[in-house]
Amino acid sequence: MFNITEKTIVWGGKELSLQTGKIARQADGAVIARLGGTQVLATVVFGKKANSALDFFPLTVNYQDKYYAVGKIPGGFFKREGRPTEREILISRLIDRPVRPLFDERFRNEVQVVVSVITYDDENSTDIVSLIGASAALAISGVPMMDIVGAAKVGFINNSYVLNPTAQELLNSNLELVVAGTKQGVLMVESEAKELNEEQMLGAVKFAHQSFAEVITLIEDFKGSVNKTPYEFATLDSDELKLFATTIAELSEAKLRLAFAEKDKTLRSSMINAVKVSTEESLQGDDRFSEELVARNFNYYFKNLEKDIVRSDVLNKKVRIDGRTLEQVRPIVAEVDCFNRVHGSSIFTRGETQAMVFATLGTDADSQIIDDIEGDTREDFMLHYNFPPFSVGEVGRIGSPGRREIGHGKLAWRAIHPLLPSKDLFPYSIRVVSEITESNGSSSMATVCGASLALMSAGVPMPRPIAGIAMGLIKEDNAYAVLSDILGDEDHLGDMDFKVAGTDQGITALQMDIKITSITYDIMEQALSQAHKGRLHIIGEMNKAMSEPKTELSKWAPKIHTLQVNKDKIKDIIGSGGKIIKEICANNDVKVDISDDGLVKVSGINIEGIEAALKTIKSIVAVPEIDKIYDGTVVKVLEFGAFINFLGKNDGFLHISEVTPNKESNIHDFIKEGETLQVKVVNIDEKGKIRLTKKI
Repeated sequence: MFNITEKTIVWGGKELSLQTGKIARQADGAVIARLGGTQVLATVVFGKKANSALDFFPLTVNYQDKYYAVGKIPGGFFKREGRPTEREILISRLIDRPVRPLFDERFRNEVQVVVSVITYDDENSTDIVSLIGASAALAISGVPMMDIVGAAKVGFINNSYVLNPTAQELLNSNLELVVAGTKQGVLMVESEAKELNEEQMLGAVKFAHQSFAEVITLIEDFKGSVNKTPYEFATLDSDELKLFATTIAELSEAKLRLAFAEKDKTLRSSMINAVKVSTEESLQGDDRFSEELVARNFNYYFKNLEKDIVRSDVLNKKVRIDGRTLEQVRPIVAEVDCFNRVHGSSIFTRGETQAMVFATLGTDADSQIIDDIEGDTREDFMLHYNFPPFSVGEVGRIGSPGRREIGHGKLAWRAIHPLLPSKDLFPYSIRVVSEITESNGSSSMATVCGASLALMSAGVPMPRPIAGIAMGLIKEDNAYAVLSDILGDEDHLGDMDFKVAGTDQGITALQMDIKITSITYDIMEQALSQAHKGRLHIIGEMNKAMSEPKTELSKWAPKIHTLQVNKDKIKDIIGSGGKIIKEICANNDVKVDISDDGLVKVSGINIEGIEAALKTIKSIVAVPEIDKIYDGTVVKVLEFGAFINFLGKNDGFLHISEVTPNKESNIHDFIKEGETLQVKVVNIDEKGKIRLTKKI
């Protein structure tokens, strides 16, 4: 019934296997990929007819966490997996980015890749095995791809590279880096690092590339065993298409060169669009070309012409669109404390890219609860990136954040996260929001710069400012040029988007996407070196606005004071049904958070209220000491003495002899119930009974 094909290798000390022929047999490609005890089902289905109405390649990648993979039932009302989480979106992008460049730009058949987690072993992360499974499913599906993709994760522990570190190992790693590519070279890099230098980062990329070469060999062997007939897709240009391309050049090349000579982005875009519209109209009226041919091929060949113009000027004349040299960074204006009442703010403008960034400080109650198959956690640092359509002068729908916004926000998060203070040093939850108000190249790196400034403006004790820069590449045969601080058009028409963020001490985040089949290590080394120079220049410009954090928080920010108490005292602070803690919060206008280890955090806007609440809590948890004087309240008076409450729930007995001159006196003449007085602890017996005196 089943025609099963399975291949297995030992990779980095763990078993990696690929199996097909048993599950999801109606898909064009279906693979069960397993690394250690983590398994995913990766499927590929593609349309057998091109959609000529589209001017883009309709590839969709969906990664899905399934809670049964770890024996959990999802939370929420419906108790089933719902809309994609941020983690699922990021892994979907991780698969999409290295796969997409390996399809011909003119391929217009719909392709859908779906990866579902079947089991998760708490050690081997699902991202790498998902990418490998998707690559294997694509390889055996028959869909026309130029090459096979492999991937690996690298950690840096005790100055050594570690292949596919476990979740526990990553806690002690100075690096978490994912690399994907072909045998020829690297296609994608994604990482977070603790200020590693350029040499260490390049070494990690090389280590990953060498490590996943055997995975690609496994997929090649797997594909050969399945031996599926590939889908026929003709990529060769016919004489008719050659004439079509020549005609486009004749109609528009001179006008496009004039447009690309315009330095203002808005005017340049308008001129290019006008040329595009007029050229397409001319072709639609040309009897030599059918309506279908124009609809299907115009955008491809017009874009190629744009590429040729821009790329030839860069390679041959070393001239960029806006007239800059290859290494020159656009003018920068950095500003802080731009708005009242917010806790911290900045405006970072670089050329025609601008980020308005806000930092907000909160308490533990403001941290984000994350529920996924890797376990329930709380995130104390959130960075949200918004890209409204007006930032590029367009009309568009505004809704929930898309994949691009989530991806850009996570990249900036990775860049900032390694330098944030520990909770012991700075007990706040932090939210940063980047509003992109103008965009012409690398708004994610503008977000990194703006976020660094906004956090220092808010008084977050960052050791050093963090900056980011985007690098580009123009490559034709053996000739190439690396571009610093790329424009939107240089990203769109170039071969690489290489983003590097970090401090003057080292790199904190790296993201690279390649649009060609691969690049050499020499190119990557030059890009890292050029990015280092650019990053130092940007930090210098940022330092003009603010070079170190404020020493005081905004008056609008909550103040948090901490107190460590014995765990046995937690119940005393909370009280029956939360009565005591609620009274403390209400009476002093504060929030009180208590962790399981006995760390008490009291927060509020008014410092007097915080101090009063802390005094109350200290009195509750304090242990009475002999010969110490305390404020107490008379709770009950008897003929031979009185019971005094002090230090919260502590009660002591005050004998009549410690109150009146002689035993014949009436104690009621000296103290009354409800009265406050000072008492001294005389003795605490073995049973904890406390004897007091008023004779201080």
